Amino acid sequence: MPARPTLVVVSGPPATGKTTLAHHLARELGCPAIIRDEIKQGMVMSATAHRPGRGDPLDVPAMHAFFDTLAVLLRAGVTVVAEAAYQDRLWRPGLEPLTKVADLRIIRCSTSTSTIIQRMTERADSDRHRAAHDDRRLLTDIAVGAYRPEKFVDISLDAPALLVDTSDGYRPGAAEIGAFVRAR
Repeated sequence: MPARPTLVVVSGPPATGKTTLAHHLARELGCPAIIRDEIKQGMVMSATAHRPGRGDPLDVPAMHAFFDTLAVLLRAGVTVVAEAAYQDRLWRPGLEPLTKVADLRIIRCSTSTSTIIQRMTERADSDRHRAAHDDRRLLTDIAVGAYRPEKFVDISLDAPALLVDTSDGYRPGAAEIGAFVRAR
């Protein structure tokens, strides 16, 4: 009987290094990285007059496309790295059915709020694709206290989890993260 695929979930607040770590892990493992923001960016390319913000009409379709893609790959026996800034209330309902077909590993990225602000400002200024995600509004929300990254609600599923500080590289390091992902 073949082993079940592994679903590696990279989670955490925005601008904590999730996408960079997810792509790194996928390259190391030799499997696909499914990135929620990249799915939404692809949707924005075909949307007419898209305006990001609260109640963005692409948020729900992007979430469904994200979880549907994960389901197709995992049911085919493909190990996958999945990344999104979803909190528990959005992750859990999408992940629970996938635990029937895959072994779940959760990686939670963290860094200081000042680093989050710095990264978010840099990418808002330099990455034209980030306009799909309204980083400027989130920066304003952080500034006025309407959003606090330290209040991020982690995934509450019973699965192995690893906290990774992404402030300056990875702590624990890449080798330890890889060993965590590969552990049976």
